[in-house]
Amino acid sequence: MAYNVAIVGATGNVGREMLTILEELEFPVAEMHAVASRKSKGIEVAWKDSVVRCEVIDTFDWSKVDIVLMSAGGDVSREWSEKIGKAGPIVIDNSSAFRKDPDVPLIVPEVNPDAIKDARKKNIIANPNCSTAQLVVALKPLHDAAKIKRAVVSTYQSVSGAGKEGMDELWNQTKAIYGLGDASPKKFPKQIAFNVIPFIGAFRDDGYTDEEAKMWDETHKMLDPAIKLTVTCVRVPVFVGHSESVTVEFDKPISPDEARAILREAPGVLVVDKQEHDGYITPVDAAGDHAVYVSRIRKDHTVENGLSFWVVSDNLRKGAALNAIQIAQLLDETGTIKPRSGYRSIAV
Repeated sequence: MAYNVAIVGATGNVGREMLTILEELEFPVAEMHAVASRKSKGIEVAWKDSVVRCEVIDTFDWSKVDIVLMSAGGDVSREWSEKIGKAGPIVIDNSSAFRKDPDVPLIVPEVNPDAIKDARKKNIIANPNCSTAQLVVALKPLHDAAKIKRAVVSTYQSVSGAGKEGMDELWNQTKAIYGLGDASPKKFPKQIAFNVIPFIGAFRDDGYTDEEAKMWDETHKMLDPAIKLTVTCVRVPVFVGHSESVTVEFDKPISPDEARAILREAPGVLVVDKQEHDGYITPVDAAGDHAVYVSRIRKDHTVENGLSFWVVSDNLRKGAALNAIQIAQLLDETGTIKPRSGYRSIAV
């Protein structure tokens, strides 16, 4: 007894990662379907010990699946997710298309699992922005212990957050610079190789970018609308793994040692924090792992009750594919969804 699953965007970075993680976590899949646009029809993607051929989104029969993992971008999601939801399956959407919709739960299972109760309103669940997902996993246990008043976040986001084109651009520019070739930007607004770009998304009238706004909107929806949050999002020449410098002001004192103890007990968090050369985590260390790592926890002396720390996670995993699969597990665990062949539960 298992679920029929479809992945829309199975040929992309996140779609392929979803296939891998479904297998790693032994999620009960009866039938796997890869769905894509007409140009990808027939392309094969690896699934366990075999392959699955891509089917065309326009003609796919959505009534035969239980769960749809949507990872094909906001435009595709806006066109298809509500249609798919009306056909019966629950859509777990990795884009920003429905994150602000009051009838669509936005979920990180370690943070707000109770929001799953609203999954059937539209049969759509939104997956948060990759940078927000790892941030709220680290903030939630601290917020429970000592209410967060304000947070200042600077992100260091890898090029994989911009998809395969972003990864290709970093690789090609790096080769071009070493070989005196053409390193002109195509995907990014400026050269990304050996550079950092303090701009992701599109500028808003207030001077922030929509990527920055996503982080505070989503944190408010999932964690607490009263938290004051300011964000600067930066693209860095790293292939996989997002990092964040976080400074938090609490409403009561909390020491670095207390924060370490709290975070060590928190679901989804691993603390690596020693004052030595290998006592912190970098994106290279986190790549391929499920955890949200927290390092460099220290007192912020500029405010009365402040801490600063460093957060790192694999953005293709916890920031996207892994969180989507954990939502699917949550659907199963809570009985929100049942496979057509009968019900079974699995351990999260």
